[in-house]
Amino acid sequence: MLDVGQRLPKPNRREFLTRSGMGLGALGLGGLLGGTAKGSQVHQTHFAGRAKRVIHFFLNGGPSHVDTFDPKPALLKYAGRPLPETLTTERKTGAAFPSPFTFKKCGQSGIEVSELFARTAEHIDDIAVIRSMVAQVPNHEPSLMLMNCGDSVLPRPSVGAWVLYGMGAENENLPGFIAMCPGGYPVKDAENWQSGFLPGSYQGTFIDPQFEQIDRLIENIHGPHATATTQRRQLDLLQSLNADHHAARHDDRLDARIQSFELAFRMQIEAAEAFDVAREPQYIRQLYGDGVHARQTLIARRLLERGVRYVQLWHGAGQPWDAHAGIEANHRGLAKQIDQPIAALLTDLKQRGMLEDTLVIWGGEFGRTPSVELNGNGLSALGRDHNPYGFSVWMAGGGVRGGTIHGATDDFGFKAIDRVTSVHDLHATILHLLGFDHERLTYRYAGRDFRLTDVSGRAIREILA
Repeated sequence: MLDVGQRLPKPNRREFLTRSGMGLGALGLGGLLGGTAKGSQVHQTHFAGRAKRVIHFFLNGGPSHVDTFDPKPALLKYAGRPLPETLTTERKTGAAFPSPFTFKKCGQSGIEVSELFARTAEHIDDIAVIRSMVAQVPNHEPSLMLMNCGDSVLPRPSVGAWVLYGMGAENENLPGFIAMCPGGYPVKDAENWQSGFLPGSYQGTFIDPQFEQIDRLIENIHGPHATATTQRRQLDLLQSLNADHHAARHDDRLDARIQSFELAFRMQIEAAEAFDVAREPQYIRQLYGDGVHARQTLIARRLLERGVRYVQLWHGAGQPWDAHAGIEANHRGLAKQIDQPIAALLTDLKQRGMLEDTLVIWGGEFGRTPSVELNGNGLSALGRDHNPYGFSVWMAGGGVRGGTIHGATDDFGFKAIDRVTSVHDLHATILHLLGFDHERLTYRYAGRDFRLTDVSGRAIREILA
């Protein structure tokens, strides 16, 4: 036991980094000294997974399933009339509201897809559509937390954080988990990609892809007032001071901060190249199209190629798909922005041989009602309210059996009635495709072994290749 006032022996930098963060700091140091190859931080999965990486298109606000991937012709029969059965939603709804969009059978599988996603539909034989998803409440905030973090009430680590915790990083010069959202944050801000009680190094890194210049895309990526050598010396000094502070105590937050400093330094080498889509051939840029969603999707592919584990692409700040009024114009405009980039990504991944081990996910936090929403005066504004009782999500690549439909909603699309699929089921499936038994991927915190799927969930084996 140390006497009061006794100074702890000062560890050298290598000793400090070795024991801080269970040796993760030493891995970073080894890389800087040339002794660690990329991929050295990869963790062993429970079994050989089909997927190595994930890209998640998140249509924040809640896209309408009955206008995209779950056609309901029965709504035409009841147009302008009350539905036989309705459920409690956040706002008052009225009569049946048929989709203003046409559906047609696509691919050899003959799955019906809305005209909104005509280009994505060209890949329907690679896609498994889950039409029986359910959330818990008809509100954005808890539903976002449920879909992204596995719990609608309590703060929990996000899916991307769990994936990075389980699989480890492939590229020590880039973050393993990146969230891109044009124009700013979505509802619930950075909580959507939080690390929760996991070490802070597993939290997602936010990027605003509305900016094209690397210095604005990634703030402070370059240090204009110091050379790389000077920065390295400054960082070494900071690490030494942190070592003194850390020697008498253990704090995961300090470990995460140290790792973030090291990562930020290394990113100056590789990030500028990874985010520069101008390095892509012209025909590839034309494949993805123009606009911020084309650019961020192409950036995402470049990041996945370079070992980033989990990339989440949000549609934009706030909740753009939240069409309480004028859903036809809202969904048509938003789908036009992402249909081509999504189709291009699937084409691009396939021609590079990456689709087979890249899991692609599409969806929002819930669906929308098949009945029309009414305003305070009881009048229709041709929009739809939130619907957590049944909605669609699709997956492709990474071991997914394409050209399949899992589950179904009722004749009107109000609630899931066949092979009802919870968010925990979806998360269990994602982890299974990556090589994890969701019941065994746990983290000890506050005396309990926590997992992404809490105490329920099963992998949807019906959609596995």
